[in-house]
Amino acid sequence: MGLFLLLLLFLPISFAQAQDRVTLNGTLRSAVTGEVLIGASVSVAGTTTGVETNTNGVYALPLNPGTYQIQFSYIGFQTLTREVVLTTNTRLNVELLENSNQLGEVVVESERNTFQERLTTPQMSMETLSSREAKLLPALFGEVDIIKTLQLKPGIQSGGEGSSGLFVRGGSSDQNLVLLDDALVYNPSHLFGFFSVFNPDAVRGVELYKGGFPAQFGGRLSSVLDVKLREGNRKENDVSGGIGLIASRLTVEGPIQKDKSSFLVSGRRTYVDVFTRMINKAKESDPDWSPIPDYYFYDFNAKATFELGPNDRLFLSGYYGRDFFKFNDEDFDFNFNWGNRVGSARWAHQFSPRFFVNTTFSASNYQYQIKNQLDIYSFSLTSHITDLTLKSDFEYISSEHHHLRFGGSAIDHRFTVGRLEANSQDGTVNVGAGNNYRGQEYGVYASDDWALSPVFTLSYGLRLSGFLNNGKNFLGLEPRAAASYRFTETLTLKANYTRMFQYVHLISNTGASLPTDIWYPSSPGVKPQRSDQFTVGLTKLYKDKYLFSTEAYYKKMNRQLDLRDGAQIFGTEELEQEFVFGTGDSYGQEFYVEKKEGKTTGWIGYTLSWSNRTFPDLNNGKTFPTRFDRRHDLSVVAIQEVHKRLSATATFVYGTGNAYSLPVQRFVFQDVNGEDYTVIPVYPERNSFRLAAYHRLDLGLVWRLRPKRGSSDLTFSVYNAYNRRNPYFVYFETIKDEENNQITGFVAKQVSLFPVIPSVTYNFKF
Repeated sequence: MGLFLLLLLFLPISFAQAQDRVTLNGTLRSAVTGEVLIGASVSVAGTTTGVETNTNGVYALPLNPGTYQIQFSYIGFQTLTREVVLTTNTRLNVELLENSNQLGEVVVESERNTFQERLTTPQMSMETLSSREAKLLPALFGEVDIIKTLQLKPGIQSGGEGSSGLFVRGGSSDQNLVLLDDALVYNPSHLFGFFSVFNPDAVRGVELYKGGFPAQFGGRLSSVLDVKLREGNRKENDVSGGIGLIASRLTVEGPIQKDKSSFLVSGRRTYVDVFTRMINKAKESDPDWSPIPDYYFYDFNAKATFELGPNDRLFLSGYYGRDFFKFNDEDFDFNFNWGNRVGSARWAHQFSPRFFVNTTFSASNYQYQIKNQLDIYSFSLTSHITDLTLKSDFEYISSEHHHLRFGGSAIDHRFTVGRLEANSQDGTVNVGAGNNYRGQEYGVYASDDWALSPVFTLSYGLRLSGFLNNGKNFLGLEPRAAASYRFTETLTLKANYTRMFQYVHLISNTGASLPTDIWYPSSPGVKPQRSDQFTVGLTKLYKDKYLFSTEAYYKKMNRQLDLRDGAQIFGTEELEQEFVFGTGDSYGQEFYVEKKEGKTTGWIGYTLSWSNRTFPDLNNGKTFPTRFDRRHDLSVVAIQEVHKRLSATATFVYGTGNAYSLPVQRFVFQDVNGEDYTVIPVYPERNSFRLAAYHRLDLGLVWRLRPKRGSSDLTFSVYNAYNRRNPYFVYFETIKDEENNQITGFVAKQVSLFPVIPSVTYNFKF
């Protein structure tokens, strides 16, 4: 009911503004590939009047009849200005030329426009990234990773050495909504979290919301990661790829029907397993040789785009990826595999120059399976979650003052939790356990961006969400509000408030080194999580080339879920008995400065933050810091154009060490005199210790070659250039008296993952 009242408030205002106006509308595309340009700027030159293209590359600019100088701009493309005479609604499709020098001065004008947009829009707490930007930075083993690049932005932290998980403003990794072309992705990681599942060759760009979430997003507490795939070249066939130290990738794209439809197919695979198998085979005659585990991953992306008419487009997207980990010897046969399958179909329709709809049906599946074969018995453990989603998103632009969005979604969740099967070889023992669950999540929303004056903009909305499971229906009312006030042409104050609900929960066995995580639905015994976030910030543009911003935030989280001490999550029929519930809060201040003009570009980000949890059944009810509580987090990124064909990059990161639990003493327990004794550790308060601070310097060079056709480059990178041995985890080594075989003490040992790692990657396109 509240949503419909909100619509009744929006619509009269919007339609009242529509009288006696005409609309300039059309689609912006790349002149080289024909792909649409999402988030491009269309504005009246010399004024603050303007709009951005939507997810279909379409813009609608309502104006009074007259003659205007219209400016079209997009990052990495040359700005175009056209004179337009408006007497009636006019469609103007535009193609922009790419900049020949992606790092030089030519790119400055369009990127300066992005700074201006950040000053005028009420949206804050948002980071954007393109694959082009990510590919310039040095990477582990030469493998570009979009999520790792996002971790260089303030307020976005990694879980530690080698992890690609996102911990945003004190939230846990499962509190991030990850979307790939509007389809849910549950585990966005390869290689135990070291790399993400997003192939940079197939990705157009990424938007990450840390707060101020638009009303169309829901279902998670801490962030929204919205990843869009490229459409493929509509004009000619292209082949591109790269050959690196541990992986190779290949992308093929081109027109299905020239200028009407296109396809893109992209794949990659690691080949570390090829070398480990060769080493194991060479060493198999050595009785003291311990085989190296076999690991590899592969993934595929595919997309097809069809222009059905001037007002209709169809998009088909798919992703498939698997990780395989195997360890086999004479006594032990262990196989573990996990991965995602994602598919979506989106229909985009334009009812009128100002009214649009996107309707998407998507399917998503994440599962893992562990198999172990011994001489006398075997077992397998499986968990998975499958989603079917239907959503529609409407846009109505009544004038340059109002931009209305509304829509709804429904998701059918199916869970298989800890399906365990164990059998003996003689068939006398056959054991099975596990549970199946099902739940329906739904939501409707409406929002309006309202430019009350040239200096004051208000964005407000409401989302009504719900979840149905086992006869229990949960409802959540999620208000959203954001405002910006522009003091001068270069200084803006912004603030927002957001409430979010989360209905599916990640149950993680933190003692396990493998990703044996379980997704669990809200139920009569497990209520949905809720968060309330407040943010206020300032944005300042200096000399048209330096952007400075700072944001202070506070986030309160209720109904947080964790496992009780000693919990068992596999093979139990009463999993909810292992849960405990509590609250959390996080707060901090973020600082960011970015330079995009000149031969030297880059950014500096710094975050001062706190993240805590309180559970009555844990830590004696005392508040404790989370594992990812990080007091100081600093990143410095520099890109230097040395030559038109050569650019150098450097990245430095520093972070306070993760909070950790370590025993402070031990006592000996011996049940029967003369028998072996047990040493039992004694822990103080949870996460009361800190690992050593994390810091690292990465260096890179990109040398653009001159092939006869197409383009290519050699990318050199050095990860951890000064060989800092950052902590991965700490364990205790037992010290014994060799004469009487008695324990005399324990010594803490640190395990580190990556020393200095040089790498080279050959990238090509023709």
